[in-house]
Amino acid sequence: MLTNQPPVLGFAAFSGAGKTTLLTHILPILNQHGLRVGVIKASHHDFDVDQPGKDSYKLRKAGATPVMLVSPYRRVVITELTNNADLDLATQLAAFPSDGLDLILIEGFREAPIPKIEVHRSQLGKPLLYPNDKHIIAIACDSLLPSPISIPCLDLNNPEQICEYILQHFFAKGFNSGDDKDKLLSQEK
Repeated sequence: MLTNQPPVLGFAAFSGAGKTTLLTHILPILNQHGLRVGVIKASHHDFDVDQPGKDSYKLRKAGATPVMLVSPYRRVVITELTNNADLDLATQLAAFPSDGLDLILIEGFREAPIPKIEVHRSQLGKPLLYPNDKHIIAIACDSLLPSPISIPCLDLNNPEQICEYILQHFFAKGFNSGDDKDKLLSQEK
């Protein structure tokens, strides 16, 4: 991966386990702790964020790639990939605007060699991923797991606990406010 990028943490699970739901719960908590967090989400479906009839859509359909659409509120870059392009996480991270970010969360890219939290819902009846993935550093689960589990087990329904684990694991200690993050970073200099 890149050397000047913030820490990267993946969330790995079978479809339907609730990765996106978990991320929508932990992102506001991490933001409250003063962290700027980016997300890269892999999708196996074709999607289009542009709208037919809009100028950016017309330009893209005419052959421009990438197309950047900018307003005073947001920016989006639309790049056409070749059909069935290999979704390589390193390539996506290189293209990701990470300046000013403290952490990048990855949803999907289950096979990527990055630290990951496994999201496990027992009612799905799927096997645990961690025995076959040495990059899983914790499991967020909705029920008790058979023991012994050799890595931390977190309560999937307790996003504060999961955030505290992330803070401790990636920032050496938990902290209670954005001011604490500034103190921690100034102590490291």
